[in-house]
Amino acid sequence: MGPIIRLKNVVEAISLADEERRAFLNIGTGRVVTFSRDALDAAELGSAVRAAEESMVREAGAALFSGDYRELPDQFDIDDCSIMRRFCQTVENDELRRGLLRSIQGRGASMRIRSTVDAFGVAEAWNAFRAEALQAIAIDWLESHGIAFSGE
Repeated sequence: MGPIIRLKNVVEAISLADEERRAFLNIGTGRVVTFSRDALDAAELGSAVRAAEESMVREAGAALFSGDYRELPDQFDIDDCSIMRRFCQTVENDELRRGLLRSIQGRGASMRIRSTVDAFGVAEAWNAFRAEALQAIAIDWLESHGIAFSGE
């Protein structure tokens, strides 16, 4: 049996998922690591890198090819629009709810909802809702991979 993973570390890593970074869990050590696209590309292509980057690229290669790592959910696995839509449905104020629903239409919805929740003073509620949704995604992912975890 592997180490018990800290749920908080997985949630934190998936909350930062974007096009430029990918996060992995080392199932042997329980360590969550994040690599830049450049480091992963260099590892995949066997590209020469500066001495300061060698260890990062070596570990990125291990994450990609060793079987000791599992890639955590990324921005393609996390449906932010669905999370935003569910949040909007929890808002009781009709005007605010309509404004939030409008803000999630089309490209750039993530940026618009952030500015809208700030403008309406509900950023704290949105952040808490999103954190809870990401925690549920992390728990589902850990359970589906049979990985033991601790934490909230």
